[in-house]
Amino acid sequence: MLSGDDQRSQAFAKPAFSEPQACALVESVFGLKVSKIQPLPSYDDQNFHICISRAKDTTDGPTEYVLKINNTESSKTPDLIEVQSRVIMFLRAAGFPTASVCRTKGDNITSLVSVDSGSEIKSYLVRLLTYLPGRPIAEVPMGPQLLYEIGRLAAKLDKTLEKFHHPQLSSLHREDFIWNLKNVPLLEKYLYALGQNRNREIVEQVIQRYKDEVMTKLSHFRECINHGDLNDHNILMEPSKSACGDAMYRVSGVVDFDDMSYGYYVFEVAITIMYMMVESKNPVQVGGHVLAGFESIVPLTPVERGALFLLVCSRFCQSLVMAAYSCQLHPENEEYLMITAKTGWKHLQQMFDMGQKAVEEIWFDTAKSYESGISM
Repeated sequence: MLSGDDQRSQAFAKPAFSEPQACALVESVFGLKVSKIQPLPSYDDQNFHICISRAKDTTDGPTEYVLKINNTESSKTPDLIEVQSRVIMFLRAAGFPTASVCRTKGDNITSLVSVDSGSEIKSYLVRLLTYLPGRPIAEVPMGPQLLYEIGRLAAKLDKTLEKFHHPQLSSLHREDFIWNLKNVPLLEKYLYALGQNRNREIVEQVIQRYKDEVMTKLSHFRECINHGDLNDHNILMEPSKSACGDAMYRVSGVVDFDDMSYGYYVFEVAITIMYMMVESKNPVQVGGHVLAGFESIVPLTPVERGALFLLVCSRFCQSLVMAAYSCQLHPENEEYLMITAKTGWKHLQQMFDMGQKAVEEIWFDTAKSYESGISM
């Protein structure tokens, strides 16, 4: 359990800029005049959707942006934020629908802003990204084909990042980062946030099985850079017509690279499966379609496949435990923090009750059906 001091320091880490302060920030750092501003939901940073006033003599260039203000903790790792921003730029150049990163008046891609809060001076890293169009995938009908495409996207993204180079790339080795699937055992110190109940018992069993069955296999997984948070609100969709005129959706944006770190290919597909399950009426069926799409780019090894079930369960645990913990720190943000919890506990329990063998059979049979061209 964290001490009271630790809890207080984390509670105050999230930025709390007012809308007028955010507008002034955009003008002073980026030289842009804000005409409209709206807060965006966020986990532990602060984001604003802003519209800018164009100069009368200019008609080109974007008018909508996202102002990202990192919390005081992540603002202490400027190398990591720099690498994340460079990845966004690299992926956009490679054809992915990521944002453009705007430069400051001093021609940098980040700026460290210091604010006197009265009792102390706090520093926040600030970035400005172009606003991407579309609706979160959570809000669109998710059929097998779309799930397959999301699996392909996840694999292509990780595969493309094999070619990414940067002098500070080592900053992505985030050894104690709570959201990296290598660090599932670190959840133990946050379990008190769940109280004593059936949910906690399941999490404790998942952590123990992770220690026994996954940690011993990590050296056999293939390493890569993971986006690490391809959830149903970080993938944006736009309507598009199919060849036969049917309404379809295509990915119009991939956002939020704040959880990027070195991990493994199997981590990315496990995380993606888990988040695609969250909004599904048939959650257990989801995994096979996502897996088929992923394996069309990066086929998993038998050892990686064997760990997939526990990794999906582990990601549910990470999301659910940290949401409960964060709600204690930020009760005013409960609606956003508990998005996964609305269905997550039920899905995790269903997987656990069915057992690994039964769930794997559904996933692997579904994935295999794509090889013969007959998707289930």
